[in-house]
Amino acid sequence: MTQCPVRSRTPRTIIHEASTMTEIPATMTAAVLSAFGGPENLTAQTRPVPSPRRGEVLVQVHAASVNPIDYKVRRNGPAMAPALPGVLGCDMAGVVVALGDGVTGFAVGDRVFGSPGGVKTVDGTNAEYVRADARVLARMPSGLGFREAAALPLVSITAWEGLIDRARVEPGERVLIHGGAGGVGHVAIQIAKAAGAHVTATISSPEKARIARELGADETVNYRDETVEAYVARLTAGRGFDVVMDATGGSDLATSFAGARLNGRVVTIVSQYPADLTPMHGKGLSLHVVFMIIPILHDIGREHHGRIMNRVAALVEAGRLRPRLDPARFSLAQAGAAQAHLEEGGATGKVVIDVKANEAV
Repeated sequence: MTQCPVRSRTPRTIIHEASTMTEIPATMTAAVLSAFGGPENLTAQTRPVPSPRRGEVLVQVHAASVNPIDYKVRRNGPAMAPALPGVLGCDMAGVVVALGDGVTGFAVGDRVFGSPGGVKTVDGTNAEYVRADARVLARMPSGLGFREAAALPLVSITAWEGLIDRARVEPGERVLIHGGAGGVGHVAIQIAKAAGAHVTATISSPEKARIARELGADETVNYRDETVEAYVARLTAGRGFDVVMDATGGSDLATSFAGARLNGRVVTIVSQYPADLTPMHGKGLSLHVVFMIIPILHDIGREHHGRIMNRVAALVEAGRLRPRLDPARFSLAQAGAAQAHLEEGGATGKVVIDVKANEAV
């Protein structure tokens, strides 16, 4: 295991606000990517604690979750990556310790969660402190610990954009979610149910079927045992689903097109492969591709991510949404191992890094 270096605890700043005093060290530990390639290229290093710029807050990170984009950036190179050596990580939950100029709506001491960066010029969350655009954050809902809160942002924003913003799911509609036990899929089930939909989830095992039903799925389909034509006939009398969301990042569009009704809506979170759109034309389907990091990459519409996070927090408060966490535990020094665990397909829930030691669920 890579050992965390000893870091200076010389305080750089002391902030007083509403009788709250926060001491900020000059340096921090971060999981730093030194070269593109394998997870061994992520090592714990000492870096300066950043100062929040205008419109930003400085957050002491308690937990950060791992997403496929993290290992794809690490593995595939500079198209979306920060300049090396750089810090990856999109999601986090933590405590606000400093405010940049112009920030309103947050105070020092607030518990917040969100998906502020980890790509291009935006700081990643695999560090003890991160400066974050205040527009993308929301206050953590009560009843969630930092690890659970850190698991929600990217997957929740992706599912929300696909089902609510794009497909505009209505009460009573039939929604098919491919990959219902996965990171995006398990949240998509809950968001679709909260919107009043009848939800069918595809899964690959009886255990994943149990998980999907516990999350609220009305029906489950083992795609290894039943063709799309068979379950469309069985569950919709051959009509097809109003909305189909491929939340796997790996299924082909043909399966989604086959599952949709005439004039239905199809959502996918990955479309980086050739596909025959003929079935889409024949059914008059609409296709929606969700790439949730566009606001971070291009600094456009970031405030909408903050609005979604507030809606997600409200669903959690109402008991309508809860993340599933993988039981494996990783420290910040083990960020590479955490990525490898997700990349190898061994996770059974969201993989979370305990940035602050001894963090409870």
